[in-house]
Amino acid sequence: MNMKRAKQTKFVSNESGPSNLFENEWLNRLTRTHIAIPVSMFFIYAAGLLYYAKIATDLSNLAIIGLFFAGTFVFTFVEYAMHRWLYHPPEDASEKYQEFTYTIHGHHHAYPKDKQRLAMPPLLAFAIGTVLLVSLKLILDQYSFAFLAGFMVGYAMYLLVHYSVHMFKMPNNFLKALWINHSIHHYADDDEVLYGVSSPLWDYVFGTVPKKKSMKGVEVRQKVS
Repeated sequence: MNMKRAKQTKFVSNESGPSNLFENEWLNRLTRTHIAIPVSMFFIYAAGLLYYAKIATDLSNLAIIGLFFAGTFVFTFVEYAMHRWLYHPPEDASEKYQEFTYTIHGHHHAYPKDKQRLAMPPLLAFAIGTVLLVSLKLILDQYSFAFLAGFMVGYAMYLLVHYSVHMFKMPNNFLKALWINHSIHHYADDDEVLYGVSSPLWDYVFGTVPKKKSMKGVEVRQKVS
């Protein structure tokens, strides 16, 4: 069942410098980060989890590898689901909820090249990583460490793809499709498509790939500053 989506704040600027999300400068600083910080955190966290899975569980190497890739795969679905059903609210969503989604995502649509807000702030990333570990440990027990390691690597790869798509020139290789898909999501007239960033898999599964990938208006808006 397709629900009409509330429109995010329209594209405002492609300036790469920081934009203000809050009136308070300290709050603004807490929402900004260099891409290398959360990416490094997730890779280091994942390495530690894999090491712990090896020395503190009785899982075989094959099981650890399988759980790792299962975590990475599950992340691709979580990425899609959050982007589609959490970050883009339906039209009948409450004003408070729409304000919330603007803070966590709509502002990014308004200022898509604000490079300091293309990744989760470190404090929030640490908190979410901790909550995930505790939650998964309760559910999966010894299987949680390798699984979460894969999930974290999936998240780190998503951040790298997302940052690259917004900040770097589109490549002439197999990754080109990721640039095109996310550009259509941000700049085309219909932004209710192509929610997958690191992978288009779930867009095909749930039918959010447009029948014709129109680049109408995309090139112009990408170059606006």
